[in-house]
Amino acid sequence: MRALLIRAAETAARYLETLDARSVAPSPEALASLAELDEPVRDAPMDASAVLEMLDRVGSPATMGMAGRRYFGFVIGGSLPAALAANWLAGAWDQCPGLYAASPIGTVLEEVCLRWLLDVLKLPRDCGAGFVTGATAANFTALAAARHRVLARAGWDVEADGLFGAPPITVVVGDEVHPSVIKALGMLGLGRSRLLRVPADGQGRMRASEIPRLSGPAIVCMQAGNVNTGAFDRAAEICERAHASGAWVHVDGAFGLWAGRALNTLTWFKAWQMPIPGAPTRTSG
Repeated sequence: MRALLIRAAETAARYLETLDARSVAPSPEALASLAELDEPVRDAPMDASAVLEMLDRVGSPATMGMAGRRYFGFVIGGSLPAALAANWLAGAWDQCPGLYAASPIGTVLEEVCLRWLLDVLKLPRDCGAGFVTGATAANFTALAAARHRVLARAGWDVEADGLFGAPPITVVVGDEVHPSVIKALGMLGLGRSRLLRVPADGQGRMRASEIPRLSGPAIVCMQAGNVNTGAFDRAAEICERAHASGAWVHVDGAFGLWAGRALNTLTWFKAWQMPIPGAPTRTSG
C-alpha cells in the first residue's frame, strides 16, 4: 500500500510540475486515446499499479489544465498545495461526517469552517449555514428555505401538506438569472415558466426600479454578481423594495460569494427573511 500511495503522490506532483509545458486544452490525440478506457468489465481485478499507470497515461493528457496558471475558463481557480495535501489526507481518513458520532474530526472541521465563513461574510453568528456540492444544490437548498418561510407566514406547512392547494408564490428573477436558479425552482415545484422576469441593464443587473409591487408569498432572486460581467444587482434597492412587500430575498452569490477552489469551488448563497411590519422576530435562512 505504501509504495502505491507514494507512487500516486509522485505521479500527481509530476503532473502539476509539467502543466506549464503543455497546452491548457487536451490535444486531439489525447482525446482519441480516451477510447482505450471503454472496455468491458473485467472478470478479475486489475493490478492497482497498472490502474494508476493507465489513468496517468490516458487520463492526464486528456485533462483541462485547470490547476495551472493559464486556465481562465469558468469560475475555477488553481489548486493550492496545502488544499491538495489536505484533500489527500481526507481521502485516506475516508470519513462520513454526517454526524459527530460517525466522524468527530469531520464534524468539527465543518463547524469551524462555517463559523469562519460567517465572519468573512459579516453575518450574525447565529445564522445557519451548510456545505453543498455546487450551484444547483446551493440554490435548491436556499430556495427550499425560502419556500418554507413564505408559506409558513401564510399559515401553510409545505413539508406536511405539499404544494397542492398551497397559496401561490410569486417568484421574481432578473432577465439574466443563472440557469441553476431556474433548475432549482423547477425541482421545488415553483415552476420554470411562471416566473416574473424583470428586465436587466447592459451589465446584466436586474433593474430594481421595475420590480412591481408584490402581495402574498413572494421570493425575489437577485445576483451577486452576473457570471458574464461580474456586475452585482443593486442589493440595497432590491431589498428595500422587497421589504415593502414582505418578500424574501434570495441572493445567488455566483461571483460575489465565490469561495475559491481551496474550498472545493463551492458557490455560496445567502437568503434573508425580510422583516414584516409587526413581526416579533427576524431570522435568517
